[in-house]
Amino acid sequence: MSSSVSSQHDQVLVEENSFARILTLNRPKQLNALSFQMISRLLELFLAYEEDPNVKLVILKGKGRAFCAGGDVVAVVHDIWAGGWRAGANFFMKEFSLNYLMATYSKPQVSILNGIIMGGGNGVSMHGRFRVATENSFFAMPETALGLFPDVGASYFLSRLPGFFGEYVGLTGARLDGAEMLACGLATHFVPSAKLPMVEAALCDADSSDPVIISSIIDQYCEKPSLKAQTVYNRLDVIDRCFSQRTVEEILSALEREVVDQRDGWISATIQTLKKASPTSLKISLRSIRVGRVQGVGACLAREYRMVCHVMRGEFSKDFFEGCRAILLDKDKNPKWEPSKLEHIADTTVDRYFSKVKDEDWEDLKLPTRSKFNLPPYVIAKL
Repeated sequence: MSSSVSSQHDQVLVEENSFARILTLNRPKQLNALSFQMISRLLELFLAYEEDPNVKLVILKGKGRAFCAGGDVVAVVHDIWAGGWRAGANFFMKEFSLNYLMATYSKPQVSILNGIIMGGGNGVSMHGRFRVATENSFFAMPETALGLFPDVGASYFLSRLPGFFGEYVGLTGARLDGAEMLACGLATHFVPSAKLPMVEAALCDADSSDPVIISSIIDQYCEKPSLKAQTVYNRLDVIDRCFSQRTVEEILSALEREVVDQRDGWISATIQTLKKASPTSLKISLRSIRVGRVQGVGACLAREYRMVCHVMRGEFSKDFFEGCRAILLDKDKNPKWEPSKLEHIADTTVDRYFSKVKDEDWEDLKLPTRSKFNLPPYVIAKL
């Protein structure tokens, strides 16, 4: 086995167990950040298991204190510096293809979210049928602070959260715990981490791909967690009033009106978070989530691929590279965004992120054909 193949296999551990396959993301020192090798290996395994009649379900989890803290963005940036923007585009093409396969998978995927789930980690879990949160779960989509936007199909799953909670989560990068994930629908179940080995053992013995049966097995170990007293989920009325506004500027104005009326520290903190984020990222993220409300998951991923190619090219803004420098490389946490103000970004500039890339040989995202599989109704509803 070549060293690259060995590395690919080491980064995703495989356990064959009766009717289930347990896949463990295995880069604990990097909080299981998704490398190109991991994404390629997951794609290969999911495709093989779908064809294998002996495999009834797939369990996905992470080693250590994270499920997955996102895509390995630092590696992507280094690849772009070494080989141009297409190197970054190749990473996202492979990642989004995996996200689509998981979203349209004909067998149940059970993601055990016992730890940090951020960015690309949500792409390999939120599209699956079952998402099990614990008291250790920690969700975020922090892309606007990096000069990116919530991708990996987030414009599909964030736009389907209650009210305008998805806009709030996507624009602010808000952190949610396991109880909040269950309340808003990001998680389908909540199981105390001490019971996870029992859940896995029971699932491995289930000779079924029936989601009703799989769900009932997980239900046996579930608890109903209490939302903490200061949970943001109790502020849905304020969130809906503010984040339903048409533009980012209007969202900020609405929040500023609320803070005068309520003198609430959470509202002030939300305003400051938005003001620290990349203005370009905020504008394209809001548009993306709004468009995602009326698109299927495939259309969302295809559009996000266009957007991410424009971001990698840096033609309209280089905020992604500046955000990575300030947050991940130099870690001075003081990015210099350009343009620096929301009012300097015209709607026509935002439009460009949603257009085809004008570059020779560039193509839109080609998603894998799924028609040959007998897809369950919950999958067909996403298309």
